[in-house]
Amino acid sequence: MVRISLAAIRANYRAITDRIAPARCGAVLKADAYGLGIGRIAPALYEAGCREFFVAVLAEALALKLLLPGDAVIHVLNGLMPGQEAACAAAGIRPVLNSLAQARAWAGHGAVSGNGSGAVLQLDSGMSRMGLPPEEWQALAADRQLVERLGLALVMSHLAVADEPEHPGNALQLAAFKAAAAQFPAMPRSLANSAGIFLSPAYHFELCRPGAALYGLVASPRMPRLDPAVAVYGRIVQLRSIAPGTMVGYGWAFRARRETRVATVSVGYADGFLRFASDRGAVWLGAHRLPVIGRVSMDCLTVDATDVSADRIGPGDYVEIIGPHQTVEGMAGDAGTINYEILTSLGSRYRRVHVD
Repeated sequence: MVRISLAAIRANYRAITDRIAPARCGAVLKADAYGLGIGRIAPALYEAGCREFFVAVLAEALALKLLLPGDAVIHVLNGLMPGQEAACAAAGIRPVLNSLAQARAWAGHGAVSGNGSGAVLQLDSGMSRMGLPPEEWQALAADRQLVERLGLALVMSHLAVADEPEHPGNALQLAAFKAAAAQFPAMPRSLANSAGIFLSPAYHFELCRPGAALYGLVASPRMPRLDPAVAVYGRIVQLRSIAPGTMVGYGWAFRARRETRVATVSVGYADGFLRFASDRGAVWLGAHRLPVIGRVSMDCLTVDATDVSADRIGPGDYVEIIGPHQTVEGMAGDAGTINYEILTSLGSRYRRVHVD
């Protein structure tokens, strides 16, 4: 079970909004709101005052449009595939233009439709992932007729190392973005993601785009602790006692050194408990840490429950995977990855329960 607190998400949105004022605060809801259920989270954020939403692809945007009132502005961060311009324009969705080719295609099919949705121009400030590189945005800026046909509502870029506040790349990207955005004067600007919000107000511009921070994930060492919005639980399906020397799991990667009570939990790497956490990770039963023993399987994992009295544990009991005793960040550390991947890897077999 995944328990998602809508109250915590709304509180986090309001806390970030207060921090960045007078800049506006949007919300990134890509990948089904980081795997937490966009159908409930998007309306909750709208209720909290959010009016600008960001997803990755057009299909996500079209689905999100059905969930929100008409004054919500929906952006497609990855831009449009060739041939999607007319559908995007007809739906009143705002594409993020990441290349000169996308800009020209949108000028021919999108802005001229008169739907008023406009478009966003992404300028590559040094990440070399999305956005117009200098030679392309310079060519675009020189073609004022083309710029006017785009119906631009925003220029943006994305920070690569904002989670490392002292990294010199942050200042370099800030300077590069300011120089590029100056070629499109009087246009609202957006640079800060969750981590960028906590660098300094210089990165806020007119619009910030938090994603992970809305859900209580730690995006930057400078970030104050926001309300944890996610708890994850699995259930014990079997208990057994094994003798010293008995092997556990695939590859016989674990050998019991003592008589051991093994609990099998119905959660595996298909559910986001990554295989790298084998013999490193843990789950919790109340205040008891139950370390993973042996390799994590696709559908289950095994933990050492020897130190829990037999009358306190049994098949059907819930164990905590993420919650008060184990943060997303702690679980990510055990799995050798980042908190974003843990959250978005939570599989579809979990029942998601949204609470206020």
